[in-house]
Amino acid sequence: MKSLFLHGKQVRIEEIPLPTPGGEPRIALRLAGICRTDLELAKGYMGYDGTLGHEFVGTLLDTTGALSAGMRVVGEINCGCGNCNWCHSGLERHCPNRTVLGISGRPGCFAEQLTLPEKNLVPVPDSIPDERAVFAEPLAAVLEIFEQVLVRPMDSMAIIGDGKLGLLAAMVFAQRHTGPVLLIGHHPSKWKSIPEMRCLHENEIGNDLVAQFDMVIEASGTVAGLVCAQRIVRPRGTIVLKSTVERSEPLNLAVSVVNEVTIVGSRCGRLPAAIRFLERTDLPVERLIEATYPLDQAEEAWKHACRAGTLKICLKTKESA
Repeated sequence: MKSLFLHGKQVRIEEIPLPTPGGEPRIALRLAGICRTDLELAKGYMGYDGTLGHEFVGTLLDTTGALSAGMRVVGEINCGCGNCNWCHSGLERHCPNRTVLGISGRPGCFAEQLTLPEKNLVPVPDSIPDERAVFAEPLAAVLEIFEQVLVRPMDSMAIIGDGKLGLLAAMVFAQRHTGPVLLIGHHPSKWKSIPEMRCLHENEIGNDLVAQFDMVIEASGTVAGLVCAQRIVRPRGTIVLKSTVERSEPLNLAVSVVNEVTIVGSRCGRLPAAIRFLERTDLPVERLIEATYPLDQAEEAWKHACRAGTLKICLKTKESA
């Protein structure tokens, strides 16, 4: 079967064996999204080699104990060992022996078929089309913020970064949060996807914004973004880190110590919550899709995704037709 494969820092289409029946449930890919983490993997993040991709919606090929073949599913990307203290306490996402779909030790979803443990699979209701379901994984990551941090109704919020995750977070907060929300970025062309949101170019941040926000979500994946977050969060406010990047740089955290700022790392969330959110709201996530390519044109799709200022690029198979 065709797969978009990472070797070192080279990304290309390869023919790889189909998953073996009788193991983990097999899933036929319908639609997959290329995200910032995929691009960082190709820069050396995690030292991963293999089939890329972790955002997907597919059709289950094997009947399991709770799920039937033919159902559309999305999947939790972290697969814990099931034997350690972390797994036994419900923290499989932090299992030191875990594999992660398309990121660490496990082939990803940019292929005609993939596999995941049954417990990782979440059914997709008929009311949610593929173009919305494919956002379940990053949407779960945004909703995780509400699980980790108390977001008070009238808290002032700033989101730094107008990449795909930052825009998605802006959509969620525009719908779920009643207080003021500001998106800070540097791609005004993207802001038309969130017309309901107040947006500001990063070069226009003035002294009037210093120490003004109760919570700042850093989604730019840059040290400059975190420096900005430290500048605009109020004393005893909260900074939520939502990005993973390959490169690290020195950072002065003294200002966060002096201002007693809470810094929260935030990664993956629960997909059932994301599916419920998609089902119960009209969150227009499909606005974030810029282009969709057939899987056999995945190399062209990858080049498109690497362009600065690009929104979500998706890969589809004949299964999704």
